[in-house]
Amino acid sequence: MVYLTLAGAIASEIAATTCMKYSDGFSRLWPSLGTAIGYLLAFLLLARTLKTMDVGTAYAIWSGAGTAVVAAIGMLFLGEAANAARIGGVLLVVAGVVVLNLGGASH
Repeated sequence: MVYLTLAGAIASEIAATTCMKYSDGFSRLWPSLGTAIGYLLAFLLLARTLKTMDVGTAYAIWSGAGTAVVAAIGMLFLGEAANAARIGGVLLVVAGVVVLNLGGASH
């Protein structure tokens, strides 16, 4: 159940960050509201996750997955550059999360 809660936190953070891109500097109402609600939900779910999961493990997964997915969204859907350096950087983020999890996740 803890990984499901963490997955919800990750999905909410990704949705909020994507909404922020479309908020045009918080000048558009609906994307701005999506940003605020998404981040609120993300932090609530992350806080619930931290009741039973180590903070280092949870934060590594949350931030790493969010970073990787938002970077992929940018490259695939928002016209951001998809070059070897950026793809390599995303792969290093994913590898770092895996190594942190292999190194001592207790839940």
